Amino acid sequence: MRRYSTGRFAQRASVSVRTLRYYDRAGVLVPSARTEAGYRVYTDADFPRLQQVLALKFLGLSLDEIKRCLAAGPGRLQESLGQQKAMLRERRAQLDAILQAIEEAERHLEDEQSGLESVVRAIEVIQMQQQQDWVSKYFTPEQRERMQRLSEEAYSEEARAKLAARGPWTEADQQRASEQWAQVGSELKRLVAAGADPAGSEAQAWAASFNGLIAAFTQNDPEIEAGLSSWWQQHNQLPEGEQPMGMLYTPEEQAFMNAALAAARQH
Repeated sequence: MRRYSTGRFAQRASVSVRTLRYYDRAGVLVPSARTEAGYRVYTDADFPRLQQVLALKFLGLSLDEIKRCLAAGPGRLQESLGQQKAMLRERRAQLDAILQAIEEAERHLEDEQSGLESVVRAIEVIQMQQQQDWVSKYFTPEQRERMQRLSEEAYSEEARAKLAARGPWTEADQQRASEQWAQVGSELKRLVAAGADPAGSEAQAWAASFNGLIAAFTQNDPEIEAGLSSWWQQHNQLPEGEQPMGMLYTPEEQAFMNAALAAARQH
């Protein structure tokens, strides 16, 4: 079997040396061997793997997704391709809506009828599209659909109206919330691993942080609090594979959380 240096392999595969190094660091295309000096050595057996990586990259999968697909086999690949197809179809529908709004604005401008309103409408559609674009970074179309369905079932019309009145949930809002909840989750794992007392000072400080984030979202509104509680109850009753947020905590972490929050309510 022929052996290739990184440069020769890159030349034969029509990719850059930088790309091969990047794929190696990402773990999606590890060379067959290395020299005693640490240089990468590729063989003919590495070509099929590279072709698979390039094909999946072209289809829009991230390197992490590609790595998981290749490790898991055809089943995982089929699932990822299905999700990618659904996202592309949604993207196509969004672009069609934008084009339709722009064409409508152009027609009205040509006829000098309500031109400004049509332009405003086109801008609103484009802004809505941008909003949906950033949401796609965090959730798949299936996850968004399930979360929307849960919201419609869990929140009353009054609660949904109050939430809508706050304005759109932005990407900055999502980033901030993700970071805050990640910190809460990390601290919970640390406390459980350390065998902390749920009623102790550290656990109660954690409970205060948890309750603070909940209060920041609900703004202590009973309608929204009831809707949020119902949302999570229904979410956790779904089969594990259908839960849009997944299993956030282990049974041990959930038990510790319940005990710490119960102790906080008694104070």
